[in-house]
Amino acid sequence: MDRSTARYMVMILGILLSLFFSTTFAQSSCANYNFASNKVFSSCSDLPYLDSYLHWTYNPSSQSLQIAFRKTGMSSSRWAAWAINPISQGMVGSQALVAFQKSDGTVRAYTSPITSYQTGLQEGDLSFPVSDLSATYSNNEIIIFATLKLQINSSSTLNQVWQEGPLSNDNPGMHTTSGPNVQSMGTLNLLSGESKATSGASNSKTKYKNVHGVLNAVGWGILMPLGAIIARYMKVFPSADPAWFYLHITCQSSAYILGVAGFGTGLHLGSQSPGVTYTVHRGIAIALFSLGLLQLSALLMRPKKDHKWRTYWNFYHYSFGYGILILGIINIFKGLDILSPEKKWKHAYIGILVSLACLAVILEVITWCIVLRRKKSANANKLSHGLNGTNGVNGVNGYGA
Repeated sequence: MDRSTARYMVMILGILLSLFFSTTFAQSSCANYNFASNKVFSSCSDLPYLDSYLHWTYNPSSQSLQIAFRKTGMSSSRWAAWAINPISQGMVGSQALVAFQKSDGTVRAYTSPITSYQTGLQEGDLSFPVSDLSATYSNNEIIIFATLKLQINSSSTLNQVWQEGPLSNDNPGMHTTSGPNVQSMGTLNLLSGESKATSGASNSKTKYKNVHGVLNAVGWGILMPLGAIIARYMKVFPSADPAWFYLHITCQSSAYILGVAGFGTGLHLGSQSPGVTYTVHRGIAIALFSLGLLQLSALLMRPKKDHKWRTYWNFYHYSFGYGILILGIINIFKGLDILSPEKKWKHAYIGILVSLACLAVILEVITWCIVLRRKKSANANKLSHGLNGTNGVNGVNGYGA
């Protein structure tokens, strides 16, 4: 029965991990995005910088371009813009669509021709007609909608620029002049959907973010709780000793290694985004890194079961362990709020947490049933030995005391 239960545990956990990875890597950053307004676009592109995405529908015969520019990870104190540069690559000469949330809660969207690097994004007419211009802001994401009437060359390729920056009294301020803010430009083929950054860079930052999220979710959010489940419930089976201990150590060590790798990619992303700081998310990540290191260090100081300090070591180990579990899960949801991926990502992770919780509840019931049955059996054996002994009554009373 013990081995059978252990096999079922491994099978269930394997299914959960398979579900996570299949859901995670099947997602696309823009292709599966559903607009609240039920608008549908024929093409989309994950822009390589500034957490931005472009959706569009292009009609070659009329040269009409319907677009939706999405900028995620936005706060209400920042502006976002997407532009076409009809004359060259770069900022000067760009014909921009600008949007931001005003201090009264309304969202303003307007056009602004860029004539110099010192622009204040003043409102003005563009070199081509623009209609149906609007914008929305919710869940730290701003979306600009518009229809453009263009005069594009036969290759259907245009120069695009996208940007974000701070607000001051409902007026756009100067954006950062280093890092992704000066790399957020490139070409876009409206027919093939091919998007290239001017620098020739690929979507490396988006990939780093995906890697960062997956490493932390698997490490802190799945393997760490799984290791705790193994330690609590597998050791109730005598045949699982000491296998449960080595599984627990392997699981927790792997979780920490993945978590540290995720921590490293987070530091790299931070170095690529000057001026962008997520204080709470970063603080929890540092705490997890430190607590995890202390937990691994505690393994070297683990006293024997009969040692007088073992009780204190257990308290230390359990306290830090449960603290890591709670902080890890909290920080994963913080990261999801920052990245603002499709809802399916968050739903998949919530489903995994619920599955692990249900597994823990089932194993908790099984564990208590086994413990109570063993206690009842032990009591019966002691009672039997006491009654069969020379002083049966004293034996019973002695056990009861």
